[in-house]
Amino acid sequence: MSTNTSFAIHDKGFTKTLRKDNWWLYPALVVFGLTSFLVYGLWSAWQADFYWYSAGQEGFGGYLAPFYSPPLFIKEGVAGAAPMSHSIFGPWPTWWPSWIPPSPSLLILAVPGIFRFTCYYYRKAYYRAFSGTPPACAVGALPRKRKKGYKGETGLMVVQNIHRITMYFASIYIIIFFYDAYLAFFRGGEFGVGLGSILLLGNPILLASYMFGCHSIRHLIGGSRDCYSCGLGGDIAHKNGMIVGWFNRRHELFAWISLVWIMVADLYIRMVSMGYINDPNTWNF
Repeated sequence: MSTNTSFAIHDKGFTKTLRKDNWWLYPALVVFGLTSFLVYGLWSAWQADFYWYSAGQEGFGGYLAPFYSPPLFIKEGVAGAAPMSHSIFGPWPTWWPSWIPPSPSLLILAVPGIFRFTCYYYRKAYYRAFSGTPPACAVGALPRKRKKGYKGETGLMVVQNIHRITMYFASIYIIIFFYDAYLAFFRGGEFGVGLGSILLLGNPILLASYMFGCHSIRHLIGGSRDCYSCGLGGDIAHKNGMIVGWFNRRHELFAWISLVWIMVADLYIRMVSMGYINDPNTWNF
């Protein structure tokens, strides 16, 4: 009986349902959250300035905005740019098109962006929120051609499998962000703590919590097996899988917290670098 009711609801059209709760709130928040992140990320990357702050101090230490880390190249003479010593490959290349801002962010955002875009959780979230197929459980989906039906992630959507590869690159970003956090606890070689230090430390911690809850990581650390009792090392693989399982059960939570946190940290450092915000810290005492 429930199956027939489900088909009847879907036949009535998009968003039709017998549910009485505010089912639309979650997909609406997903649309707002992901759209806000994409808009801010593209805007921040296009600015190409004010991504570094060290209060005019030279030497070891400073705040580097996470959307600009790591800086592969650095353009000299740009307001709020990191010192050239932080550039991995040196000065900004001369072959860069003049109509595109010399932004280090534009060179590195693709990898973490693809990692999140192809994430199993985010795929479920934006499939429902943006394409409405369906927008929620037991809610009518957008109509599709009956003859073709549901084909899953086939055709161009096979690119989603790249998630397993970008996972390894994302782990490198975590190491880099931990170094940025370490750097943020120094200014002119002197140890101290600022609000920016805390924000930059929380970034890799939350990103690691999100990444280690990834289903691909769980399968990798769990021994790349579907059966723990089949073969040697099953007990060890099971214990490893249980550890990652703690993060996996909170994957959605860490996905959103890490997403908001990195955006707040990036915006905060930009505002401090531009002089709009005074960074509370121990160096001024």
